[in-house]
Amino acid sequence: MSIQKIVKLLTDSGISVNEAKQEVKMLLKHFCNYSEKDAILGYKLTEEQIEIVEEKAKERVANRTPIQYIIGEAYFMGEYFKVTPDVLIPRDETEILVQKAIDIIQENDIKNVLDIGTGSGCIACTIANKTNAVVLGVDISSDALRVALDNVTKLGINNRAVFRKSDLFSKIREDEQFDMIISNPPYIPLGTNLEPEVTHEPKIALYAEENGLQFYRKIVLESPKFLKPEGWLLFELGIGESSYVKAFMDEYFEDVKIIKDLAGIDRVIYGKAVK
Repeated sequence: MSIQKIVKLLTDSGISVNEAKQEVKMLLKHFCNYSEKDAILGYKLTEEQIEIVEEKAKERVANRTPIQYIIGEAYFMGEYFKVTPDVLIPRDETEILVQKAIDIIQENDIKNVLDIGTGSGCIACTIANKTNAVVLGVDISSDALRVALDNVTKLGINNRAVFRKSDLFSKIREDEQFDMIISNPPYIPLGTNLEPEVTHEPKIALYAEENGLQFYRKIVLESPKFLKPEGWLLFELGIGESSYVKAFMDEYFEDVKIIKDLAGIDRVIYGKAVK
């Protein structure tokens, strides 16, 4: 089978042409160490290499397994992070959240950050890697934390991003105070129909009760106890949830603002704890 036929195999399953081409490039790079530069220079793939890519493409089509789980990594803000079905796949929308956090940290010389629901650790690791802040990432899933630990080791920032098993704030001591709390919490309402690829991701990291608002409410209510004076709280938002989350935050935070993504959707909300 040729590379063109492998692309067609993906597009025939409903994957867009551009996405299919990109995924084949990812498979070639990961499993064959074959890049676009190699193609331009005229280097030929062996039959064995093509067979490997074909096999992985068929796996992708048969189960609609996300390509990131097949290759075991995902690109996020300039780095490749290990991902497994125990963690969410980092998304472009989350980069908006992390970039805003980095901007606030640098503008305010922030030193201590708490990342709630850290998953793969991509948020905690990126903040620790790009700022002078130390980040504590917490998650209820031991399997997710193992992935996060692999990622922090890969980046060589073990002393800057640390992890702990905790159900939200359950294992955070009240004397532990943070300049910032950041979270991309589960926010999909129960019963929502999802794309086949998303069903492979951990349900515990996707779904929330109260029409998707469960964890926003809990974190907003508890976070003032763990924030230093004028500390910051930042969330990624689910579609259609911004007005409700803002109403929660307005009770305990000031200067609450919302950032839209490239599609014009309210995607990030942040505010400063009331003095």
